[in-house]
Amino acid sequence: MESHQNMPDKTFTLQLYSATEQQSFDSAISFVGEDASGSFGIQAYHGRMITSLVFGLSRFRVEGGDWQYLALPGGVLYFHDNRLQIFTRRFLLDEDYERVAERLRQQLLAEEEALREMKESMRKMEESVLRKLWEAEHRDSSASRLQ
Repeated sequence: MESHQNMPDKTFTLQLYSATEQQSFDSAISFVGEDASGSFGIQAYHGRMITSLVFGLSRFRVEGGDWQYLALPGGVLYFHDNRLQIFTRRFLLDEDYERVAERLRQQLLAEEEALREMKESMRKMEESVLRKLWEAEHRDSSASRLQ
C-alpha cells in the first residue's frame, strides 16, 4: 500500500489525452467511470490502478465545481501518484449531461453510418473481384476449347 503521510488536500490531477488534444485539471475531487466489470469511482490517493474504459460517459468534479461529463469511445485509465491519466482516440467534454449525451449519440450514429458505408463498399469490391475471376476463368476455358 502506498504511503500518504503528507496529504494536504483531497484532490488529484486529472489528465486527458487524445490523438489531437490534451487537457489537465489540477483539483479533481472525484471521478466515476466504467470498465468491463462495471462502474467505479476514484478519489484522491486511490491505490495504483489501470483499466480499459468502455465506450460511453464518465464524469468528474473539480474542487468547487459541478460535474463535468466526459464522452469517449473507450480508452485506458491509469492512476498512480495521485494523478489520473486517461488515454483515448478522442473525447468530448461538457458540463451539460444532455448536450454531451446527444453529441455522443450523434457521433455513434455517424460512426455506424460510416461503418455501414465501408461494409457496402467492401461487398461491392468483393463482387467485382469475384466477377473478374469468373470472367477470367471462362475466358481461359473458352480459349482452351478453341485450340
